[in-house]
Amino acid sequence: MSDRFDKEDRGIESSTIGVFRSAKVVKGGKNFAFEALVAAGDKQGNIGIGYGKAKEVPAAVEKATKDARRRMVNVALTNGTIPHEVTGKFGASMIRLVPARPGTGIKAGRYVRPVLELVGIRDILTKAYGSTNKKNLSKAALAALQMLRTKETIAEHRGVEI
Repeated sequence: MSDRFDKEDRGIESSTIGVFRSAKVVKGGKNFAFEALVAAGDKQGNIGIGYGKAKEVPAAVEKATKDARRRMVNVALTNGTIPHEVTGKFGASMIRLVPARPGTGIKAGRYVRPVLELVGIRDILTKAYGSTNKKNLSKAALAALQMLRTKETIAEHRGVEI
């Protein structure tokens, strides 16, 4: 059973987007807790974002990584970029993803970049609008990626031949 689990996880990389600290004030002082936001992907069109909470940072990151692997979704990509321009929204954050020519690289902020790198995109342009909150911005990027469709998928859905 564990061998099969290891084979499935091979090739999946993860990147910590952010670690957040919260404090609860109690009679004896402050109790700190940590939250981690992690992106996990196989660089072949699969990506997931996970969130974990714990008393220590490594435990929070581990929980978040596990959550990210569980929430993985498949994304439609074409030749290292995206098939069309798309806008994703989450909370007060909005992000626009624009396909780019080969050699452009990933032009994205520090919270969106890991999501795009781990899904397997090599060339893309991005622009963030509204709130630049770490959590919402990375989730908006994921929402945008989930809206992508290839020509073939759309043609099949409409029942038309290209």
